[in-house]
Amino acid sequence: MTIRLILIILLAPLAAVLGCLAVRRPRPAEFLNLAAAVAVFLATLRLLPETLNGPFYFWNDYLIVDALGTWALLCVSSVYLLGSIYAIGYMRILNVEVRLHRFYALYAGFGLTTLTSPLMNNAGVYWIAIELTTLVSTFLVCFELSRESIEAAWKYIVIVSAGISLALLGTILYYWGASLVLGPTYDMTWKALRTAAPHMNPAISTIAFFLVIVGFGTKVGLAPMHTWLPDAHSEGPTPVSVMLSGALLNTAMVGIARYLQISDAAQIGLLPRALVVVLGTASLAVAALFIVRQTNIKRLMAYSSIEHMGILALGFGFGGPLGVAGALYHMLNHSLCKSLMFFGAGNVMRVWGTKRIKAIRDVPRRLPVSGWLWLAGAVAITGAPPFGLFLSEIVILRAGLTTAFVWAAFLMALLLIVVFIGFLNHFRALYFSPIPDSHRDTSTSNKKTKAPADFPSVWCTLPMWLALIPLLVLGLWWPDFFMRFFAAVAAGLGAGGTP
Repeated sequence: MTIRLILIILLAPLAAVLGCLAVRRPRPAEFLNLAAAVAVFLATLRLLPETLNGPFYFWNDYLIVDALGTWALLCVSSVYLLGSIYAIGYMRILNVEVRLHRFYALYAGFGLTTLTSPLMNNAGVYWIAIELTTLVSTFLVCFELSRESIEAAWKYIVIVSAGISLALLGTILYYWGASLVLGPTYDMTWKALRTAAPHMNPAISTIAFFLVIVGFGTKVGLAPMHTWLPDAHSEGPTPVSVMLSGALLNTAMVGIARYLQISDAAQIGLLPRALVVVLGTASLAVAALFIVRQTNIKRLMAYSSIEHMGILALGFGFGGPLGVAGALYHMLNHSLCKSLMFFGAGNVMRVWGTKRIKAIRDVPRRLPVSGWLWLAGAVAITGAPPFGLFLSEIVILRAGLTTAFVWAAFLMALLLIVVFIGFLNHFRALYFSPIPDSHRDTSTSNKKTKAPADFPSVWCTLPMWLALIPLLVLGLWWPDFFMRFFAAVAAGLGAGGTP
């Protein structure tokens, strides 16, 4: 059963890629991609309980199906499905019908690479899978072919490739260090690295960990390696922004969690976790400062992604059952909420024909349904009750208070208050302030991007409901199955932490 589900998860988006390229027409391509997203999501839901009896290994141990990887699949498949629904309504208004089948082929390919990465059991092959996500998503970031999107794509591929190159160097160092223990040739699986870690040279282990964390931290968007993220997330089409924020970042965070497990096995002290905690705290600080002064609605969402990746890093860095559980719960809630927020930002941007916050006012009047959904998402993304992000942030804070990094927990609480005030202050202006005369007219280039009168359609509103309802449910009820699942992940990671 498990291998059949994995085949569905991997072959459905691959079939969509080939189908979109074969039909070369936009409408069939839309629904081929959507059908693949539905199949992947349903297969992932069925796979979740299976992995409680894992981990399972397939194809000469190159694939691992464990609780951590499957949880990442749940986040990716949820965002892939929501983004595929939204894309049908959103992409039709961009006047790119001739190229639309290519967009859906790339979108399904992006889904395939992000779904493949968490399943990789070989550290070297995992690095290749992460690099493939970069190559595919670069073409999606610049799909609209504007000057700004092309510049963002170049910045994205240059900075992320530089970071991933450091991760490759760290991977090579890990291989070399383990070869002194296991012999010159061996399968570089996560289990093999954990087995060799206690016997590796501590200096090699420390340097290798530093390189992989900086490398994959660049992909995650942790400060100070985050500079590509605001441009890429804000200039790509909204369905692409959703996948970048809610899916791609999580696949790289899985690598950080697995390498933390190896560093715990190496017994090299607090330094590895301290590095992750410092990067997480720095990301929160940078995001808070830029959120308060932001003037662009999509960049506001992008800096919010940096904030939440910082929170995830803190959860995994704190470790222990509470830290791991909070990080995993936050991963799913953030994927849902950030999808909702980018959908709302996409609707507003197209209706007003601008991304400038000062030129957008009285949102509910022109968007009576999606406008209020977007406001509910804004409350949720700041970690306010009764939504799921509130619970996950509280659990991570509790985890931090039981570790040697109490200072980081207090900083996290302070910075979350700053984000809450700054983020909702922008939405107060968007919803309840009059438009200044100096901002009533948008530029000619912005007017060309305005949507037709019947926008947003049900395709652009339905996924907002599908994201908000689970967010509310997960804020009011923490399912017992999730507790057992998080305990399995914590046990698999060794529940490393600091006393």
